[in-house]
Amino acid sequence: MEITEFKQIIFDHYLKHGRSFPWRETKDPYAITVSEIMLQQTQTDRVVPKYQAFLSALPNWQALSEVNNAELFTLWQGLGYNRRALSLKKMAQVVVEKYAGLLPHTQTELVSLPGIGPYTSGAILAFAFNIPVPVIETNIRRVYIHHFFAPDSVVSDKDLMPLIEATLDADNPREWYYALMDYGSQLAKTLPNPNRRSLHYVKQGKLAGSNREVRGAILRVLTQHQKLTYQELVNETKIVDDRVAPAYAQMLAEGFIIEDAGSVALS
Repeated sequence: MEITEFKQIIFDHYLKHGRSFPWRETKDPYAITVSEIMLQQTQTDRVVPKYQAFLSALPNWQALSEVNNAELFTLWQGLGYNRRALSLKKMAQVVVEKYAGLLPHTQTELVSLPGIGPYTSGAILAFAFNIPVPVIETNIRRVYIHHFFAPDSVVSDKDLMPLIEATLDADNPREWYYALMDYGSQLAKTLPNPNRRSLHYVKQGKLAGSNREVRGAILRVLTQHQKLTYQELVNETKIVDDRVAPAYAQMLAEGFIIEDAGSVALS
């Protein structure tokens, strides 16, 4: 497929079916960063109300840097992958202390922040600062595999990158990526998932019975009760000790929770 034809297809779809999200209505780097962290491994319909409540309670880097973890996890509850919330707070502390409350806008500086990897740094540059950088995420990957690779191929992101760079809109990367993501979302509803042909495809594991479920239960209980003995914590989770113990040890080592005088609490 010719690049000009491809871009026309994407933009035509966007003009007719472009989606509206609150994080697309702002250019505030803080708000956009919050949305990008929330959207990691979480569907947009779950993110929207949590994003709005989070920004209402914590409207800027300063407020986020100072929030106690109990309130932070309460605001995050329902999004899962709670490490993201703690990383976001640590990021805010760095932004306030090192960058005077202004998010840096180079890829090198962004990836040095807690919780920021290659995709998220590129997304922030594109959506917050309209800087043209190549970005790959699940919807974008789906679009390029569908249009440029044979149905029996196995595709790596290295195969996609030259195409993403060649089609990148240098003048308005923000809108181009919105258009790509919306088109990719539509493909997901109408076709067998092209991302199954990606070398990087990983099916998300079920929550029920997982270590992630136990960690979420521990956070939920400590958010409600503030301080408990270990046995009280186990009882409140309603999960057997053999499953709680390893998750508890992980969270203690990672700094999510602390022990003090025989009790456990959020850090």
